Amino acid sequence: MDFISRRRLLTTAAALPLAIPLALPLGPGALRAASVPRTLILVELNGGNDGLNTVVPYREAAYYRARPTLAVPADRVLQLDQALGLHPALEPLMPAWRDKDLAIALGVGYPSPNRSHFRSIEIWNTASDSAEVLHQGWLHQALQEAGEQASGAGRLGIVLGGATGPLAGDALTTVVMKNRQQLARAAGLPENQSAASGNPALDHILSVRRQTHDAANRIAARLAKSSPLKTVFPKTSLGRQLAQAAAMIAGAVPASVIKVQQGGYDTHAGQAGRHPRLLGELAAALAAFREALIETGSWQRCLVMTYAEFGRRVGENASGGTDHGTAAPHLFMGARLRGGLLGRQPSLTDLEDGDLRHSLDFRRLYASVAADWLGLPRGLTAFGPQPPLDLFT
Repeated sequence: MDFISRRRLLTTAAALPLAIPLALPLGPGALRAASVPRTLILVELNGGNDGLNTVVPYREAAYYRARPTLAVPADRVLQLDQALGLHPALEPLMPAWRDKDLAIALGVGYPSPNRSHFRSIEIWNTASDSAEVLHQGWLHQALQEAGEQASGAGRLGIVLGGATGPLAGDALTTVVMKNRQQLARAAGLPENQSAASGNPALDHILSVRRQTHDAANRIAARLAKSSPLKTVFPKTSLGRQLAQAAAMIAGAVPASVIKVQQGGYDTHAGQAGRHPRLLGELAAALAAFREALIETGSWQRCLVMTYAEFGRRVGENASGGTDHGTAAPHLFMGARLRGGLLGRQPSLTDLEDGDLRHSLDFRRLYASVAADWLGLPRGLTAFGPQPPLDLFT
């Protein structure tokens, strides 16, 4: 069982129902049947992306004072409006911006922020309060709370990069795979005996193994029938993950969620060279993903969302980098988005311990995706009192 750990087997993958795909809801939270599945693609920017050098406040003198060597020159930014612009390395995303396929949520964070990698990503994965410890992902919590009202939601999750994170829990059947060879091994596992062993823990492990085996077989069968993509993806880790994701979506693999990960964002030193490269890899991979799904007629049923444990501090450090911070912007991509800037850019002069004050709670992003993309009811307690954003046309 090298494709999935014993611990994960104990905490993931309940019975895999037929994944009934969802169409765009008629109204908030409405469920409708459709002929094709819809997929959420979660992109984890592991390490904590520097939001101020991603969406640059190029009119702000305070930005340039705080970053004498790292600030992006105003004449190089890709202007989004009269105050904000993208880092020039993100130029491959500008066609999506012009087509209203890109929305940027500003100042995303949460109250009483934690600057520990481990703890903060746990908060983002579980949609918990800062002082609350939960062990199951926000997707599991939302599906479990919705109960019968989530009967139309697909429950197959695929992890192509990083840990299960938001998918942790038994409300989804989660297949963890890094490449097609790993999928083939998962699908090729022998069937387990159906008879109960008398050991509840062992029975659960065997049951989950059967369900995961079945899910892997479904994925492999779909991929075997799909045509190769014409789009050329970048030869990076993220490029390879998104190429796999695109092949699955184009092949109508009934996954409601696919998670990928790009690492390297913990830029405490030498950020001037590292961060532009990371952003360039992110933009190239996302642009190829969009192109491939437009090519295959699948873009209308996809939504991409980035997330990370935190942003970076406002001021640069003595090592030419930035340390752990708080709020940061995050990206949405999809054909059904309204497009544009969401929320308010945090002040660079009204700081909290040298960090940005968040202006948009991250759980509002989750509430929007759950209600208006996955078709779950509004008002779920999994997201606290946070109302959804108005994301979609």
